[in-house]
Amino acid sequence: MSTIRLFTDDCVIYRKITNNEDIENLQKELDRLGERAAENAMKINPSKCKAVRCTRDRVKDPLNYTLGAQLIPEASSCKYLGINLRSDLSCADHVDYTVKKAWKALYFIMRILEKGNSSTKCLAYTTLVRPILEYGVACWDPYR
Repeated sequence: MSTIRLFTDDCVIYRKITNNEDIENLQKELDRLGERAAENAMKINPSKCKAVRCTRDRVKDPLNYTLGAQLIPEASSCKYLGINLRSDLSCADHVDYTVKKAWKALYFIMRILEKGNSSTKCLAYTTLVRPILEYGVACWDPYR
């Protein structure tokens, strides 16, 4: 059985695929999702959907999942709730993105508070930079 995670306007459906029957069942659940959305007058934009295979295997058949009559494009990564997920389960993209975003916030603080006192700089760092670095750390920290 597939797992569905909902958060405001985001939805993720995932399932462990071990054989062709699992692929068929996932497609059936996608069809059911499309039907329920239509019944409840909800719109799902298939062009914003992505099919991502999370595996370290080298042999990869193309993913041919559809939502409605539209093919869901296959992608090597996706962003979900601010976390960059890559198909090879590497956290490199997420770490790079987070570091760049934190540096931008830090440079902003350094420019604005160039002549500020140390307690103000510390408070600005704690408020603006540290949350960027700590968000989602449990997802990509290999030691937890």
